[in-house]
Amino acid sequence: MSSLKRKIVENPNSDPHFPQKTKREEESGPVPIPIDEPVTCLHDVSYPDGYVPFRTSPPDTGDKKAPAREFPFELDPFQSEAIKCLDNGESVMVSAHTSAGKTVVALYAISMSLRDQQRVIYTSPIKALSNQKYREFKEEFSDVGLMTGDVTIEPNASCLVMTTEIWRSMQYKGSELMREVAWIIFDEVHYMRDRERGVVWEESIVMAPKNSRFVFLSATVPNAKEFADWVAKVHHQPCHIVYTDYRPTPLQHYIFPSGGDGLYLVVDEKGKFREESFQKALNALVPAGNGDKKKENGKWQKGLLAGRSTEDSDIFKMVKMIIQRQYDPVILFSFSKRECEFLAMQMAKMDLNEDDEKVNIETIFWSAMDMLSDDDKKLPQARYIHVSNMLPLLKRGIGVHHSGLLPILKEVIEILFQEGLIKCLFATETFSIGLNMPAKTVVFTNVRKFDGDKFRWITSGEYIQMSGRAGRRGIDHRGICILMVDEKMEPSTAKMMVKGSADCLNSAFHLSYNMLLNQMRCEDGDPEKLLRYSFYQFQADCALPDLQKQARKLELERDSIIIEEEESLKVYYNLLQQHKSLKNDVRDIVFSPKYCLPFLQPGRLVRIHCTSDGNTPSFSIEEHVTWGVIINFERVKSPGEDRRPEYANYTVDVLTRCEINKEVGAKKSMKIVPLNEHGDPVVVSLPLSQIDSLSSIRLIIPKNLLHLEARENTLKKIAEVHSRFSKDGIPLLDPEEDMKVQSSSYKKAVRRLEALESLFEKHDIRNSPFIKQKLKVLHDKQELTARIKSIKKAMQSSTRLAFKDELKARKHVLRRLGYITSEDVVQLKGKVACEISTADELTITELMFGGALKDVNVEEIVALLSCFVWQEKLQDAQKPREELGLLFSQLQETARRVATVQLECKVQIDVENFINSFRPDIMEAVYAWAKGSKFFEIMEITQVFEGSLIRAIRRLEEVLQQLIVASKSIGETQMEDKFEEAVAKIKRDIVFAASLYL
Repeated sequence: MSSLKRKIVENPNSDPHFPQKTKREEESGPVPIPIDEPVTCLHDVSYPDGYVPFRTSPPDTGDKKAPAREFPFELDPFQSEAIKCLDNGESVMVSAHTSAGKTVVALYAISMSLRDQQRVIYTSPIKALSNQKYREFKEEFSDVGLMTGDVTIEPNASCLVMTTEIWRSMQYKGSELMREVAWIIFDEVHYMRDRERGVVWEESIVMAPKNSRFVFLSATVPNAKEFADWVAKVHHQPCHIVYTDYRPTPLQHYIFPSGGDGLYLVVDEKGKFREESFQKALNALVPAGNGDKKKENGKWQKGLLAGRSTEDSDIFKMVKMIIQRQYDPVILFSFSKRECEFLAMQMAKMDLNEDDEKVNIETIFWSAMDMLSDDDKKLPQARYIHVSNMLPLLKRGIGVHHSGLLPILKEVIEILFQEGLIKCLFATETFSIGLNMPAKTVVFTNVRKFDGDKFRWITSGEYIQMSGRAGRRGIDHRGICILMVDEKMEPSTAKMMVKGSADCLNSAFHLSYNMLLNQMRCEDGDPEKLLRYSFYQFQADCALPDLQKQARKLELERDSIIIEEEESLKVYYNLLQQHKSLKNDVRDIVFSPKYCLPFLQPGRLVRIHCTSDGNTPSFSIEEHVTWGVIINFERVKSPGEDRRPEYANYTVDVLTRCEINKEVGAKKSMKIVPLNEHGDPVVVSLPLSQIDSLSSIRLIIPKNLLHLEARENTLKKIAEVHSRFSKDGIPLLDPEEDMKVQSSSYKKAVRRLEALESLFEKHDIRNSPFIKQKLKVLHDKQELTARIKSIKKAMQSSTRLAFKDELKARKHVLRRLGYITSEDVVQLKGKVACEISTADELTITELMFGGALKDVNVEEIVALLSCFVWQEKLQDAQKPREELGLLFSQLQETARRVATVQLECKVQIDVENFINSFRPDIMEAVYAWAKGSKFFEIMEITQVFEGSLIRAIRRLEEVLQQLIVASKSIGETQMEDKFEEAVAKIKRDIVFAASLYL
């Protein structure tokens, strides 16, 4: 027994907050605790229009088949119900939590197909999961094959495991196998809502053979019935829904507040949210900021990463507490690859394994690593973890799992975790998808994640997916989920996260040129038919009755509003709206950086809007403005900067009066208020858009505004100025005389503004009694009219074919570029683009037909194609050498031409974004790899994670294989030879090491 564990057993430090083992748990061993409610499931069925189901059981002919498979355990109700559907030869969707046992249904479907000598397809979303499932099924049934982009094993087997993309490709190519398929199993079908790849599931389901039946396995989705309705409609067959919220092992949800010393139970195993306990947890939160920050790798780490040493950090205390209570194994989810490794290294003083376990780990580890070369075994892995120092970490029972790891290391860690040899695993959320690898405890090291645009709270669907890993069926009495919180969080946010429903299964359908060309090339293909049968169109049609109901309700509300002199009031209202719009135009010109920056000096008085967007919360004649004093200004750089007006990239620090929400447990909020109202003197950072005008007056302000008294005295000075100029108002800078604004657009806008103001003077209604109230009511009525118009527009688009206009525009692009004729006959270029599905098909095809790939050597082709498969953004990527740089410039020119044609054909596209999506970051590394360099040598060229680079090179090999097929289809033997040579050069060593599951 390790020293840490020995100490724990001898001196169990009692923590009142942490879940204690009951006497029954200690005595009874691995028997799940009984739950109050019986294990139930909902069973419904969707029928297509005109289908007449059997009202009674079909006649007994006496030749009823025996069950295809017997299980050595009692089936749960949802498993039994799903299997009955399969025995009746009808499709079924099984929607259940992770680890509930959905695979039992898949196993039965495979057994049934093999018994009846039928072909069965099993599809999964990712290659790694396909490999794992192949291994699992191969042990169970011998007649199993595998088809992924990387590997093909026994393609004529009765049961074929493949990725969904491979299945779609086979359908487009009209494979003979299609006619023989009786059952298709779609695992993890909720992937259909994935923004980029979800469309593959829709295409595959719509195009599936009409005589086949389906098994859909999904996480819990609230709209499972809607999905089944769609399948029933598209394939004219019944589709059953078997839904269960049952968790074999109930979960308890705890909060660990940053800087605190214990856990707080916020949701018990019966699903009850404990509000009082939640508030106690937040009150125990020690705010980061008071010296509780530590700079690590150039970034400020807060909360759980802070501490003078690893033993002081929250993460170390948390893991130690879990091990003390013997609630391991534990998975600690983090949303950053670097953070995963950083946290694992904080466990340096922890040893969780016995001597015999260490021997087993070493044996398994070196058995896997033996297939690597000596150079690759010494490969430095990322920043903290090395192949050479991964073993000592694993031997102590600690592992790391993320997409940046070498694939072989990732698989070793999965195997060790399944064998119970890793007690503490730091992983990204990708570990929660795929094979059932549960733990006793799941910890969320953060409850906020960056989604590519901003930081946000994790959704209830994401929480359900990851927390589902807690609790091992038949082993644990309960699963434990712990949220480490390092900032204030509203109870409603926490409740939505831990008690909210799963994410709905909504369509992510979108058109691609590859899809259109393949549809046009297929004998019975029809892009419009695919659109008509898409889940997207089905959901749009289903939403129509609700939209009609909303529109009727809003029309009744609008028509009930009666206003005196409405027509005359409308004219005045429109004048006000024009005045407001023109005033904003003038303001935007004046506040462009070239005019306003020289006047943003500290001490200048500034008039600001009391709302963050520069507009009043609702319609008002009076502007909600107050005064403040400038302290500083700065330029801010953020995503999407190039697409915003220039002034949006600046912020100004202003001292003004604010009302701060100080309620305990409430979300911190701040509102700017007039100087004479109650509030605190606060320096706030405002966008330029929130500044209304600049004064010609500057105050002398204290250098140090940290003290409340200094800030309050400064605001008193502003109040004195306000009082002194109460008659005519505080003097403002004149845009033309003082700020030298001379643009013609400014002068034109000012003249129009003056003309409008003279119209106001002449308007009779401006002196009408209760004018403000009448205008407010009219504004509300106009808002209702706008909402009705928006809903009717949505209804109109629902009644016609979704994407019809886009389909027309994209066909126009294909004709302009010569991919199809005016009669939609696919040409040579189109035949090439048909084969390219893992990169931008039009740009590659244009490069190929433009001769860019013909006049360069193989290594340069490989380097150029790497720009199509690399999507991560690197801060300090090495610039490619001159000849590669010229090739990249050619790629950019081609991409610009392709994007410009699309724009001219009315396809919505951001030309600059499209060009910037091709990145040269790994051109040098890939060029060196194709030249024969060792992997450790190319890792010295680039700063990327090894696993990320390997994934890119494997995707690159897929693109090359597609180009080989494309070249063959148009008789380009010279290019075919080049691409085959390129594959031979890159397909070697550690990058293409075989999966341990195969």
